[in-house]
Amino acid sequence: MIAQKFKQILTTRDIRNDILFVLFVFVIFRVLAHVPVPGVDVAGLQAFFSSNQILGLLNVLTGGGLENFSVVMLGVGPYITSSIIFQLLGMIVPSLEEMQKESEQGRQRINQWTRLATIPLALIQSYGTIAFLQRAAGSAGGGALLGTMTATQIVMTMLVVSAGTVFLMWLGELISERKVGNGVSLLIFAGIVSGLPTTLLRVFSTYDQSQFINIILFVIIALVTVAGVVFITEGQRNIPVTYAKFARGGAQASGGVHSHLPLRVNQAGVIPIIFAISIVLFPPLIAQFFTSSTVPFLQQASSIVISLFNPNGVFYALMYFLLVFGFTYFYTAVIFKPDQISENLQRQGGFIPGIRPGAETSHYLSAVSNRILLAGALFLGIIAILPIILQNFTGTNLVIGGTSLLIVVSVVIETVKQINAQLIMRDYERF
Repeated sequence: MIAQKFKQILTTRDIRNDILFVLFVFVIFRVLAHVPVPGVDVAGLQAFFSSNQILGLLNVLTGGGLENFSVVMLGVGPYITSSIIFQLLGMIVPSLEEMQKESEQGRQRINQWTRLATIPLALIQSYGTIAFLQRAAGSAGGGALLGTMTATQIVMTMLVVSAGTVFLMWLGELISERKVGNGVSLLIFAGIVSGLPTTLLRVFSTYDQSQFINIILFVIIALVTVAGVVFITEGQRNIPVTYAKFARGGAQASGGVHSHLPLRVNQAGVIPIIFAISIVLFPPLIAQFFTSSTVPFLQQASSIVISLFNPNGVFYALMYFLLVFGFTYFYTAVIFKPDQISENLQRQGGFIPGIRPGAETSHYLSAVSNRILLAGALFLGIIAILPIILQNFTGTNLVIGGTSLLIVVSVVIETVKQINAQLIMRDYERF
């Protein structure tokens, strides 16, 4: 079956070209991730990031671009932040909510605003990163990692790094247009996977018999995570739908078809995980700015925040769980519109047996979605913190690996589904 699908992909020119294009974009991304901004101590930065777990996780999501201080060191982070802001505003501001519902044109305008908001966010984040690394290097006593930068050099670096983020955003949208996966998610996926060979090489080069149990536990958690994410992502509740019979112009009655409406356990996919990571890393990252502050209160407060958000701590795990859980519900509320589904069913002469068309159908779909989503959100949150639990028992850092697996597996499932949809569509056209 897999070989047949693979052969079908290779023999379908459009899909083959789309996948080759995505691979080409991956190559461009990886090349840019190793092009550092001039005047940077790359070796010192890599050592600094390897000693900081919070920054290490952030570096993984940028594909190593941050530790190299590359032209794409921010990755697609500012674009994700901008998307979160506008989706939150869409639930608060009535005019934006109407734009999301009214037409494709309204959604395109919001997407355009999201792109424009990415630019100032990238400028702010690039300046914050520069200031943080300069301050952290000075406090560590390890020399100037970024060297001595004039105001002009700082501005030029901000512009170059922000342009890198906009370029990645453009590449991500080009990938999404090919209908073989979500572009932003695939770029994050490429950044995570790119570090896999180095990680495996490090494990094998430092392996001894005392690490055998830890490696076995890591393999188990990896398999559990993969199986769990696949199970939850593929799980669905089929709502029966019946279409009434109708006749036109004295013709024979047609209709009366029995079908079903699939409601997935986790309709949000990988987005809640990406949102949760973006939020949970923000407080300790800001707190790093004030660790060497001359104001005792700020210095003490920053130490408390960094301690609370220790990736191995209980508070970090609790916040991570709650954010994954909450964002699963939030993003599902954004993309799942029971009112619109009910209206479409009623317009097409369809109804759910035993449920009145209209408002009752909408309420029923919303209630069923919330019930099955509870299981999905709980399961996804538990899988997210499971590596942290094992970390406290084994002493081996599994946090990055677990988070990476969640993203990688979800992105692979989403991409495979879109490719299968393209294959089915082309089979139908040939038929």
